[in-house]
Amino acid sequence: MTRDLSDEEFFQFVAEHDERASAPSTLKARIYSALVSRQTDTGPLMSLSDVHACGRELCLFEELVRISPIGEDARSFNLCSVCHARILGERIENAPIFWNGCPYVQFKRS
Repeated sequence: MTRDLSDEEFFQFVAEHDERASAPSTLKARIYSALVSRQTDTGPLMSLSDVHACGRELCLFEELVRISPIGEDARSFNLCSVCHARILGERIENAPIFWNGCPYVQFKRS
């Protein structure tokens, strides 16, 4: 007897059992951008101060915004939406992006 897997269970199963299951970094980048964009449709993102407090590494630009003397609302803006790293990551396989904390760098490593 089989049961239907949720999307999360299915992708977890594939990731654990199929070593060949690797998508191009450009596809990962486009999916990430789309997911974050959809998240902003439902409300503001977590502020960079909160993200940093949770232990997530911020990219260079996020860190600059986090430490700048601006309001918390501006710290909830999706900086990736205007960053050149997003454009490179979505269009060039293994794009030449090297700074720590950038999600688009992580996509080319995995």
